[in-house]
Amino acid sequence: GTGSNILSALQDLFWLLKSKVEKQLQIISVLQWVLTFLIMGIACTLILMYILCTDCWAIAALYLAWLVFDWNTPKKGGRRSQWVRNWAIWRYFRDYFPIRLVKTHNLLTTRNYIFGYHPHGIMGLGAFCNFSTEATGVGQKFPGIRPYLATLAGNFRMPILRDYLMSGGICPVNRDSIDYILSKNGSGNAIVIVVGGAAESLNCTPGKNSVTLKNRKGFVKLALRHGADLVPVYSFGENEVYKQVIFEEGSWGRWVQKKFQKHIGFAPCIFHGRGLFSSNTWGLLPYSKPITTVVGEPITIPKIDNPSQKDVDFYHSMYVDSLIKLFDKYKSKFGLPETEVLEVN
Repeated sequence: GTGSNILSALQDLFWLLKSKVEKQLQIISVLQWVLTFLIMGIACTLILMYILCTDCWAIAALYLAWLVFDWNTPKKGGRRSQWVRNWAIWRYFRDYFPIRLVKTHNLLTTRNYIFGYHPHGIMGLGAFCNFSTEATGVGQKFPGIRPYLATLAGNFRMPILRDYLMSGGICPVNRDSIDYILSKNGSGNAIVIVVGGAAESLNCTPGKNSVTLKNRKGFVKLALRHGADLVPVYSFGENEVYKQVIFEEGSWGRWVQKKFQKHIGFAPCIFHGRGLFSSNTWGLLPYSKPITTVVGEPITIPKIDNPSQKDVDFYHSMYVDSLIKLFDKYKSKFGLPETEVLEVN
């Protein structure tokens, strides 16, 4: 009996230690992504400039020569790596929140798609985990579909960062890149566009479900030009993982944010999550709140080389209605009351 009790205690201790190790690995995996998002581009640029001033300048010179040669690769579908997409670190990243991907309909491999992802949140954590890694099984759930998460083109001007992003299947959110993927890369491609962009990130806060969409019609026009089906995607919980200081319209803070958004492409947000060692302190780590990304029913889009504004408005209206229906259908399943309404701005 004593031996059995000792063995049982050792097993309990083992599982406790294993649980603590896994939690630490989850924190490390999320922290590396947050630092990548915030400072990797600038840090790599400064390091490269420093190396140019040392005895190892030839290494930096060779990389810069390669950069010039490889400059247009992001515009041509990038250079994805299944090995990187399947890194174990992304599974720890997924389990930290946790993040889930919900499939509602099959997607034909004979078609191309534009996924509209909502809401942006602070960092688009659900978009990254679901579509730039295989942690939630996007390849198994949508066999034959290649997702490309579109992000700011400026990120691909940063050394090292550009290669890291491309390895996950991330591409610039500009017309050249999207045109190439949807017209010269065969079928079965899915461009994931966070439609609300920087403007939407300025209004994200826990407990609020709102999207910036009324005047965002460029993605619909692209879909019509290429005959790519539109797919609404909503991430429940994306706004819950960070707390943000919201500046009112007309305030100096909002004026500064809009100036940055207009001239640089992103809007600086004042936000915080939890601390590295305690959830009761402020820090850069997001709160471990569940994020559930639901991929809705595709809207069949005809190919129109020069779509009229009437065409764009018609399919944009269909898309908005489809997104609202998706939200209403699944909101109660993921912790929202039946009375919750999706605010479309």
